[in-house]
Amino acid sequence: MIGRVDADAIAALAEPQRRAVYEYVARSGEAVSRNAVSDGLGIGRTLAAHHLDRLAEAGLVEVSFARVNGRSGPGAGRPSKLYRRAAAEHELSLPPRDYRTLATVFADAVEEAGVEPVLYEAARRQGERLKRDATSDEELLRGLGYEPYEDGAVWRLRNCPFDGVARTHAALVCGANLALLEGALGERVQIDPRPDGCCVTVRRYQK
Repeated sequence: MIGRVDADAIAALAEPQRRAVYEYVARSGEAVSRNAVSDGLGIGRTLAAHHLDRLAEAGLVEVSFARVNGRSGPGAGRPSKLYRRAAAEHELSLPPRDYRTLATVFADAVEEAGVEPVLYEAARRQGERLKRDATSDEELLRGLGYEPYEDGAVWRLRNCPFDGVARTHAALVCGANLALLEGALGERVQIDPRPDGCCVTVRRYQK
């Protein structure tokens, strides 16, 4: 059975301009105001607010309030309404599929059998295969759902494609994730845990 939130999310993104608003918020990586979206996409503030509120109703963005000018106290003005991409995942499958349950079973079995090195080697081989089909690092990372963005000399990865299983098997999944990207991109991959996003970064330039 398809959850109502997922159906609402799909419907909300069917409108092209609203999808562009969602993608702008997702790329920002931090909470953004209606004015920022309006300026960034070249649309009216009222229209930006309409799309943002529809996305919030569908559970695709989260709303918070803060003063963007950094001022506080009397005369600082009212807090701005800010939006950031929601952490919740949305999936639609007809008929329903449940790959995460099986992935969790596999993760349990690997840990119980103590065969993590076998898993990591398989992940490296898969990374090597993926690299052969990609024309660039960015294409490969985007194709896998990492949502890379430039930060100086590195790619940071805004999304962890394996977050659902990583929540219950963090060490195992992060190790396999690292091995996968090492197979694809070599020694430029390194662990760099942060509160949000993927636990690795990728050097954009060879030393």
